[in-house]
Amino acid sequence: MSDVGSGGAFGDLGTIAVPPFAVAPDPEALFLRRSDRFRALAEGHPLKPYLIFLADLASAQHWIQQDLPAVTPPAAEAVARARAHAMPPLDRQGFVPDAACTATLDRLLTVFADCEMPDQARAALRRVADADADARIVMMRAVLADAIPVEAIAEHVLVAAALQVHFARLAAQLDPGALVAVGDAVCPACGGRPVVSVIDELRGANPARYCVCAQCSTRWNYVRIRCTACGSTKGITYQEVDGGDGTVKAETCSACGRYAKVLYRDRAPWLDPVADDVATLGLDLLVRETGLTRASVDPFMLSF
Repeated sequence: MSDVGSGGAFGDLGTIAVPPFAVAPDPEALFLRRSDRFRALAEGHPLKPYLIFLADLASAQHWIQQDLPAVTPPAAEAVARARAHAMPPLDRQGFVPDAACTATLDRLLTVFADCEMPDQARAALRRVADADADARIVMMRAVLADAIPVEAIAEHVLVAAALQVHFARLAAQLDPGALVAVGDAVCPACGGRPVVSVIDELRGANPARYCVCAQCSTRWNYVRIRCTACGSTKGITYQEVDGGDGTVKAETCSACGRYAKVLYRDRAPWLDPVADDVATLGLDLLVRETGLTRASVDPFMLSF
């Protein structure tokens, strides 16, 4: 693993155009592109079986949307109130699944059941399918609280996949121009934590940094060199695997002892926040050897 430098001054960000603060997800394209990226990454990869499994899961996330009921976004008054108090308009803590959310999980379990998967995963799918409404709510709340129990990761991965679809559809109904910052590395749409951050070019602006919500896939602008775990701007360094192409790095913070990945989509626009996070597990393993802990959230990485 090589150290590729420490934080320093970055050029005149946004001199061509001011990058937007928030960018809403496009759920109709999001999961299909993710599935394609998982499949591309799987070829010759040590994690090929798992990447193919996740490619099939992302494909199911895409196709179930065709038959789902419309989601009900928060009322305009609730959005205005959230904005006034610098709160996310989608409430994770008080979340109660509605008909659209219930249908999303049911459809995902049905469609994904037709895919090939290990016996352990199929058994987990049956357990979620057989669970009653109360048990499913408990699992959903565990996912939304980033408190998935180690002994039931497989079941919660499926629930997390359904919630990703549901929250992406909800976030897509929000006006990104009405979203405001709600805290360091906290999603302004749903209050979730980022899976990674990306360096992207949007609307003709110079490359800008965006955190990507692990739950709803909303992106929000974040200071280029700043820890996404503690907000420190000191002691930030960037590391990558020896021989890497510079498109995926680990941003490490000596202030809090944690790290999170940065994807440079200005260099490789095909990178996907979730797929490339999983596929670069080797970077996680190398960084952890230095004693740092992972700060970001990815339900598909919990078993590693």
